[in-house]
Amino acid sequence: MISDRAGKYLVELAKDSIKHYLETGEKLDKGEGYPIELDEKLGVFVTLNKRNNLRGCIGYAEPIKSAIEATIDVAIAAAVNDPRFPQVTLDEFDELDLEVTVLTKPEMIIVAHPDQYFEEIEIGRDGLIIQKGYSRGLLLPQVATENKFDIEMFLEHTCMKAGISADSWMDESCDVYKFQGQIFE
Repeated sequence: MISDRAGKYLVELAKDSIKHYLETGEKLDKGEGYPIELDEKLGVFVTLNKRNNLRGCIGYAEPIKSAIEATIDVAIAAAVNDPRFPQVTLDEFDELDLEVTVLTKPEMIIVAHPDQYFEEIEIGRDGLIIQKGYSRGLLLPQVATENKFDIEMFLEHTCMKAGISADSWMDESCDVYKFQGQIFE
C-alpha cells in the first residue's frame, strides 16, 4: 500500500491531468518531484462524481503501469472515455469530486463450493472481479458499502457488470477474484 502523502499526490495529479487534457487535448507529463513509491506498478481507478452522482470511472485492475502513469491515463479516460457518460467539459470541471483508488493485485478465490465465497469476501474491504470466458466485471470495494450490498448482492452486481447472468458466480466456469483498495479523495 502507499502512503497518505503519495495518495494525496495522486488525487492532485488526477485533477491536473484532466484539466490539462481538457484545455490542451494533450496528456500531462509526469514531471519530477513526486513520491518515489509511485514508480511501483499498481492497479489504479479514478472515479469522478458530480453532485454525488457518478460522472465517470475508469481504471487498470492489474498493475500494468507505474501508479503515476496509470493515474494520468485513467483520470483522462474517466473524464473523456467512459462510454456511460458524455465527455466532461471544462465548464463542469470545478463541479467534480475526484477519488483515486489504488488496488492490490487481484487474488483468485479458490472454493470447493460457491457458499464458501461468503467466508472469503468482506464487505468494505474487498473489491471483486468476476470473469467468465471473455466477460469480465469489476466493482471497487466502496461500491458494496455505498449501495448497502450484502455479499450475495455484491457477487450478483459484479456478474451483471460483466454482462453475464446475476447468478453466474455459482457456476464453476466463473472465476472470482478479490482485491483491496486504498481510497484517496
